[in-house]
Amino acid sequence: MGDITTVADESTVADESAVADESAVDAASADSCASAVATASDRRVLQAHVGSIQQAAYVRPLQYQEGRAGSMHAIEVKNGPMRFVSMADKALDVSQLEYRGENLTFLSKPGLNGRNQFDTNGAEAQRSIMGGLFFTCGFENIGAPYTDADGREYPMHGRIRTTPAEHVSSDAYWNAEGEYVMTISGEVREAELFGENLVMRRSISTVYGRPKIVVDDVVTNEGFRDEPLMWMYHCNFGWPLLAEGAQVVIPSRHAEPRNEDAANDSTPWSEIGAPVPNKPESVYIHTLAAGEDGRSFAAVMNRALGLGVSVEFDAADFPYFMQWKSVASGDYVVGLEPANSSVHGRGYHERRGDLHTIAPGASEHKRVTFRIHEGADALDALERRRAELLA
Repeated sequence: MGDITTVADESTVADESAVADESAVDAASADSCASAVATASDRRVLQAHVGSIQQAAYVRPLQYQEGRAGSMHAIEVKNGPMRFVSMADKALDVSQLEYRGENLTFLSKPGLNGRNQFDTNGAEAQRSIMGGLFFTCGFENIGAPYTDADGREYPMHGRIRTTPAEHVSSDAYWNAEGEYVMTISGEVREAELFGENLVMRRSISTVYGRPKIVVDDVVTNEGFRDEPLMWMYHCNFGWPLLAEGAQVVIPSRHAEPRNEDAANDSTPWSEIGAPVPNKPESVYIHTLAAGEDGRSFAAVMNRALGLGVSVEFDAADFPYFMQWKSVASGDYVVGLEPANSSVHGRGYHERRGDLHTIAPGASEHKRVTFRIHEGADALDALERRRAELLA
């Protein structure tokens, strides 16, 4: 594939240290995608081989026509061997990720669906949660439904995940470095009369030939009072990436089971077995190790398939990290969940007096990178990275 160590025009969504960190990881994983596609120095070679660049890469708006997803708008991105779909009508969350035709993410039994009448009614949210590469949780609550002392109800994982985006745009272009860049952006607002007014500006970007997706989000409090800001990326991986013998790779210094079901699960949190009918889910709260640069990661990998997917982030932005593991038949999934709050939810933080809030006019920025790792050497490197962080 040529040299992929030069970072694309990502300076608009990253600080210099984060870019440098990603460049190093790109260089380490170059061999895993060496047979992929042309990059900067091969632009004219690529153009000589295709009629339209859309033979190899594109950003394509689409609209679903039937079922629960009927009339929903989305944006499909093809990046050489990688393909993903961003749901414009659901916070621009990414519902599907494929690599060389292999599905890597979990899609729950309700399938693709839009905002429904039951989305914000307690645990009924489970009838609309799709899964996908990630869905955004918050901003008033994450975790289980909660009712406060005044009787005010907060639905499971909050409302932002079902909020349609506005000012949605997409683009695909050759940048000054000769790289083909694909971007999606939009604005998602969580607001209520006499209540909160939180606006998230989201940018999703990828570069042709690079097996990664960068999600860059800024939330601003456009109201005039402090507001709770609970924020989690619920990242979900499924079959065939998730199968017997797959591994969960987390630089975990300590894993606390959320409840008795997790505490009584005899299978280590890092191991994946065959589906078991009606097996209870297990959730773990991890204490992560991070590098000197503050960066950490978590991944799911399958050596038989020769693929892994990692989510990478600045640990200071996400002081909580949860792992959801379900090997129940039909609900076969591993979730990796960086967050600024605990999965125990809003009530837990209210009782502790440490509910995270954002001041009027203030903004907070989060950035996560999803990266595909292909081949034995790249998977070995993931395990070495974990060991180095834990050393």
